[in-house]
Amino acid sequence: MERYLGMDVHAASCTLAVISETGRKLRDFPVETNGQALVEAVRMIPGRKHLVFEEGLQSAWLYETLSPHVEEIVVAGITESRGPKSDKRDAYGLAEKLRVGDLDKSVFKASRQFTRLRELSRIHMTLVGDVVRAQSRIKSLYRSRGILVSGMDVYGVRPREDWQKQLGSSAQTRAMRLYDHLDLLLEQKKQAESDLPREASKHGIVRILETAPGIGPIQAARLVPIVVTPHRFRTKRQFWSYCGLGIVTRSSADWIQTSEGSWVKARAPQTRGLSRQHDRFLKHLFKGAATTVVTQRNKDPIDARYQRLLDGGTKPTLAKLSLARMIAATVLRMWKDEEEYDPSEGSLPWGILVRFLVIGLCADSPLLSPTRHQLRRSALRPRRIERRHGELPPRRKRESSGQ
Repeated sequence: MERYLGMDVHAASCTLAVISETGRKLRDFPVETNGQALVEAVRMIPGRKHLVFEEGLQSAWLYETLSPHVEEIVVAGITESRGPKSDKRDAYGLAEKLRVGDLDKSVFKASRQFTRLRELSRIHMTLVGDVVRAQSRIKSLYRSRGILVSGMDVYGVRPREDWQKQLGSSAQTRAMRLYDHLDLLLEQKKQAESDLPREASKHGIVRILETAPGIGPIQAARLVPIVVTPHRFRTKRQFWSYCGLGIVTRSSADWIQTSEGSWVKARAPQTRGLSRQHDRFLKHLFKGAATTVVTQRNKDPIDARYQRLLDGGTKPTLAKLSLARMIAATVLRMWKDEEEYDPSEGSLPWGILVRFLVIGLCADSPLLSPTRHQLRRSALRPRRIERRHGELPPRRKRESSGQ
């Protein structure tokens, strides 16, 4: 007996709606937004329970609290609703979409993995933003009094008195309080920057990802609790879209008929920017990593690839975007293989293919030391190429189970 539960969540109360596997509305009732009350309400519903609610402030807590008491729990992405609206309608609508498999998108949750690392990462991220705001307030105070400020000298401890003397007596008190606030935030930020790597050192994957080009200890420690597992993404293109680095194209009226009666492509799809639904921090992280690689100008193969793009006439902004995509693909492959980055082996998306072909030819060479996953991929790659070119019959589709 299957039961599909939709829950509309609010700060004080939740509306729980239940429908059967045939779509019949069974009951709906309000529940206090309290862990114990919600667990009791879910347990009193008989049958195999499938629960769905929308992404929000309480979604991670609800997922962690209710997942042991249901067969399936889904966090749905927020979508725009039109027409009549109420808590009851929303709850039944979510339950029906879960029953027929019509949810537009679901949000990944893994609240029990990297819990402490995730909280320390959020603390560090919050403090970094607060420090930037406090520094902006100090500069705004001086500029409002017609004093030109630039650089970081205005935040130093020693030059403060000289800067404050340029202000009037009424503004000096405000500047003193802003400086005190900044000192407190800087002290807390320093503590957070020591706590985060200490916790990250307990996880071996963080130490591996630190070796990626442009990725440091702090960035790796903040990356891991967001992605949680690389196996969420089957290919690098899915990871690019999640990071906001996937290219979006649009086309219409794709085919035209020639005078001979055959159909040909009218034109190439037009690029319309990058994917908009993404994790903003990951996009900032990989673009920052690309900037780090460009400014350091070391002998890394990724930097050589960037220089070749510039020499070929690519705009610097697009070349840096390509660099960020290469770093993201490299990090994903390092994470799946659990191998550190080695520039001498060409651990790049385009270098990985070359390495696999060499492994296929020289699998007995002790210098290459391929892993089990690399040998398996190199063994499967030729059959995929032969099947693509028609040398092998197409793979038979798997028959549905009928469920």
